[in-house]
Amino acid sequence: MRWKSTLSTAVVLASLATPLTAAATATGHPGHGGNCSRDARFLGFTDSLDKTTYAGQKVSGLSALNVTRPGHAVALVDNVQTSPARVFDLRISGRPTVSVDGMTILKRPDGTPYTGADFDGEGLVVERGARTILATSEREPTIRRFRLSDGQETASLPVPARFQVAPAGQATGNATLESLAVSPDGFSLYAGMEGPLSPDGADAAGRNNNRIIRYAGWPGHGYKPVAQLAYKTDPGLSLVELAVVGRNQLVSMERTFVAGVGNTIRVFSVSTKRAPDVSKRESIATAPAKDFVQKKLLFDLVDCPPSGAVAKQPQPNPLLDNVEALALGGYLPGGRRQLFLLSDDNDGATQITRLYSLAVDLH
Repeated sequence: MRWKSTLSTAVVLASLATPLTAAATATGHPGHGGNCSRDARFLGFTDSLDKTTYAGQKVSGLSALNVTRPGHAVALVDNVQTSPARVFDLRISGRPTVSVDGMTILKRPDGTPYTGADFDGEGLVVERGARTILATSEREPTIRRFRLSDGQETASLPVPARFQVAPAGQATGNATLESLAVSPDGFSLYAGMEGPLSPDGADAAGRNNNRIIRYAGWPGHGYKPVAQLAYKTDPGLSLVELAVVGRNQLVSMERTFVAGVGNTIRVFSVSTKRAPDVSKRESIATAPAKDFVQKKLLFDLVDCPPSGAVAKQPQPNPLLDNVEALALGGYLPGGRRQLFLLSDDNDGATQITRLYSLAVDLH
């Protein structure tokens, strides 16, 4: 999603040999971090992708990230109107370092490329063993499957009618399916709404009553919606990213932007263990707290050490930017998990494409 001011504080493993037009030596301080909280340690950041290009396409607007195996990840572009929808194959390390290693243009079933005018990419899953990806577009919204070999769309997943943008449904434009995550076994998908449906709204404290759709199926084949979970954001924040830790445990990210002040980025550990299915409820506005997933703050990015970061616009901590993507990596010494964050520069001069590396305790 493109950032909004609020009042509250593919991959073709392309044989393209085209290098980045800017060297990967931009500002970055790998390993020069420190504690953000009791459960999170900041390991470093790199701006090496900022304002670069690959194969004639801008490496910008990165809104989703999925680690596929050690050293490799895929990033989805949140497109401007005239740019082709695309994903980048990345080489990535926890120091962190990152470089582009390939690109896929996402295409309609007839082979013509999608553009930002008709595909607003937000959530991404690389399907285990299937050589396909699933990507959400928040415009309608939709969840589409694309082949990694040529980027062609092969299928789409059903989205319940009420999640369509009004007047077709009860969702608000630019606040629909912002996140997509898959369980380690590939049998469950979680598609998170950035904002609430109109009957759900927000409470008196400004906390949104969002829904997460859970799908059941298997990689490369059919998934169908089987349940909805209720999720309450912090006051003034929106749900922008999800990752699956394991059975009944997710990681979520919430965000907002205030002009002249900057961004708020918070990451939570989420338990779905006792959360009921709310799909048959017309509204969750008055649902009791026990009916929502339970969350615990892992860290607020503002509390991480600046580590030499420079901001291009006012920020409460120069490390902050328009972070939209979150991805879990492997286990680190001591039992913590690698966590990557990635910011979306919206192809703008005052924002940065920045990769963050953290170690988080998810026990």
